[in-house]
Amino acid sequence: MEEAPHAVPVTQWLARARAGEAGALDAAYAAVYDELKRAARLQLRRMRDAFETTALVHEAYLKLAGGAQLAALDRDHLLALSARAMRQVLVDDARVRKADKRGGGQQALTLTERLDAGERAVVEVLALDELLQALHRADERAAQIVELRYFGGYSETEIAQMLGISDRTLRRDWRRARAFLLAEMGR
Repeated sequence: MEEAPHAVPVTQWLARARAGEAGALDAAYAAVYDELKRAARLQLRRMRDAFETTALVHEAYLKLAGGAQLAALDRDHLLALSARAMRQVLVDDARVRKADKRGGGQQALTLTERLDAGERAVVEVLALDELLQALHRADERAAQIVELRYFGGYSETEIAQMLGISDRTLRRDWRRARAFLLAEMGR
């Protein structure tokens, strides 16, 4: 008889998934599903994106489940990987929508026409993705912090716990990441 996802710690489900147990990743994901939906809802509200919360969480799951080997070791690591997967889903979607605007039978925009909120969200997601790639090369942990705050919707305290660092270290890294991003945007 299989145990309910909430009865077994996420870390144990992830260990079972890494050992090849069928359904273990599903159970681990089910155990954090509500938290992932909350994070997705916050992200999509901030972006004013038309992507649906449930669809984003499910697409992120498909990205994680489709990987050759699940690398998540515990609950926090699964949440961090899920935030990264959500980022990838949103970036992929933004690229498709941007490509559709270029040659999808749409009328060309002139420089004087205003972008609607959805088009701005596409530009912002793609721009942030490029900036995060540059930040990742300069400071991997700072990039993780930005990713978890922006794409995961997690608080500073939650992120510090996930990364195993103090609140003070997190705030210092966050200031450094913001300064880097602002400097790069100013170029």
